[in-house]
Parts: sequence; structure tokens; C-alpha cells
Amino acid sequence: MHKSTSSSSLGPGGLDIAQSFFKPIEKSSPPTPLNGHVKITIVGAGNVGMAIAQTILTQDLVDELVLLDANPEKLRGEVLDLQHAAAFLPRTTILAATDYAATAGSGLCIVTAGARQSPGESRLNLMQRNVALFRGIVPPLAKWSPEAVLMVVSNPVDVLTYVAWKLSGFPSNRIIGSGTNLDSSRFRFLIADHLDVNAQDVQAYIVGEHGDSSVALWSSISVGGVPVLSFLERQQIPYELETLEQIRKEVVQSAYEVISLKGYTSWAIGYSVAGLARTILRDQRRIHPVSVLAKGFYGIENGDVFLSLPAQLGRSGVLGVTNVHLTEEESRRLQESAETIMEVQSQLGI
Repeated sequence: MHKSTSSSSLGPGGLDIAQSFFKPIEKSSPPTPLNGHVKITIVGAGNVGMAIAQTILTQDLVDELVLLDANPEKLRGEVLDLQHAAAFLPRTTILAATDYAATAGSGLCIVTAGARQSPGESRLNLMQRNVALFRGIVPPLAKWSPEAVLMVVSNPVDVLTYVAWKLSGFPSNRIIGSGTNLDSSRFRFLIADHLDVNAQDVQAYIVGEHGDSSVALWSSISVGGVPVLSFLERQQIPYELETLEQIRKEVVQSAYEVISLKGYTSWAIGYSVAGLARTILRDQRRIHPVSVLAKGFYGIENGDVFLSLPAQLGRSGVLGVTNVHLTEEESRRLQESAETIMEVQSQLGI
């Protein structure tokens, strides 16, 4: 993405203020040069993986899409179904594979595979089974596509993104979890619904864990460029903190509601991940709340942990993390969210 000569001259004396807006990722690797052939691999041909595949295909993002799954018959059926729609889609080569050699040269690898919880199974045991599963997925992806950006969608996404980082040996800027990108979309929808505006005009982030300890950044929410809470205070319009917290809880519970009604979630996460893929592959440098290595950001210093922060994404993955101002309460909750994730990680022995 070419940077215009005026894009960095907003500061005094032509100072480049981008460095003030974004804190860069340490020990990051540069973007790989584009060779004109864009290839994405999706591991896992379940409901989520196929929703991501379908959405990516309709957005004309890739020249080649590889779907990899351990169930060859289901995989072949899914790919045939997509191939039969070729007349209605941008031209893309779609491959079914069970051998990781087929993934060679991917610019983006998306992992959706994960073990399902058995009746009566503990969360820790499920986590350990997923770690074992990732031991068979991540190293071969890294071997065949050593310059790729690796995106984890499988849940619990923050912990498994950490696992993928450890297993891949990739620099942290090329490891991303889908995190709270979808949670933030749900958050924007709920706020827009309350205010009767278009969700695209709402700027709002959920950060931290993709789960119960997530943090809503109410202090930085704006609608049409108007900061919401400060506007309400200036206009002396009363609001209750309990109401705000209830909206955050609705975001957390919304996925469970979808699952209870249709059995799984798929389309929203499909659009969410396809949006992330577009930002990365087109080097759009958009800001998304995704799971990144958070150590060194917002006072998180006690250990390596992946959680969602507003991050600028581009061809090399995570370019930097936005310096959003947090209130003391938001900062405290973010620290607690990090501790929640690290407690789970400590039990995995990685």
C-alpha cells in the first residue's frame, strides 16, 4: 500500500505521528513479496470452515483456495459443491486435500479445526485434546508455508492462538486469533439497534478474552464521530452502568443463543474472518480487535498471553496496536482478562 507524501505530515514540523497512534510489534518480520498468486488454506471443513470458504470465494480474494480436513469423503463433497457454483463465482482454483503438501506457498492459513467437548468432559481435558490436535496441524502448516500469516479461529481462540505461536516458531506479528472481531461486530449491532442508526456508523470495541472476561471499551465508543458517553454527560442525559454492562453480557451470550437455536454459529464468523483476510491480503491497514501477543501493551507485563486488542493489520500480519485511551476501570478489567487466560495456559505445560 503506497503512502502519500502528506500522510505523515500532521504533526508539528512534519513529524510522523503514526508512531504515536500505534505501538509496533517487537521482533516482527517484514511482509513477504506478492508473486501475483494469492493462496489461502483453510484447515477444517466443518460449518465454520465452510462458511469462511464460501464468504472468501464471493469476495474475489484469492486465486487458489485449499480446504484441508481429516474426513476425505465429507471434504470431497464440500469441495464439489463449491466447484459446481463456479459459474456464479470469481474464478478460483478450489482444492480438497488431506496432505499438508497441498498447502505449500499459502499466504494465509486459517485454522478452524477443533475437538468437540464430550459429555462430562472437563474443560482442561478438552483443552489438552485441542493442543494435541494442533501439534498435528500447526508444524506442517509452518513447514510448507513458512512465510504465511497464521490465523486461528478454533476455540478457545486466545489460548489456542498462543499454542499455535509456540508450535509454529513464527514471529508474533504473523500469528493472529480471530478474537473479539466478531464480538465487536455484535457490540456495534446492539448499540446501533439501541440508537436506531446504521452499525457501520458505530465505532466500538470489545477487547480482552473472547469469552466471559471480555471488556467493552465504553469510554471510546463513538457514533458518527460523536463520543457517546461524553455526549450524554454534556447533555446531562442520565444512563446506568448496569445497562451498559447488560449490553456487554448480551454480546457474550449472543453466540450461545445462536447455537441454542440452530445448533452452531457459522455465517457471522465467516464474514468476520473473510474481512480479516481481505485486510491482510490487500494490505489495507485497517484496525481490527483480534487476538495478538499482548505482552508490553496496556500494562500487560506478567507473561506471554494472546488476547484481543485493536490492532492494525496488513500484509505482514499485525503491524501495531492502537494506543486507545482506557479508563482505570477498563484497564483493570483488561488486566483481569489477561490473568484469566494465563491461568488456563499454565495448566497446559507448553
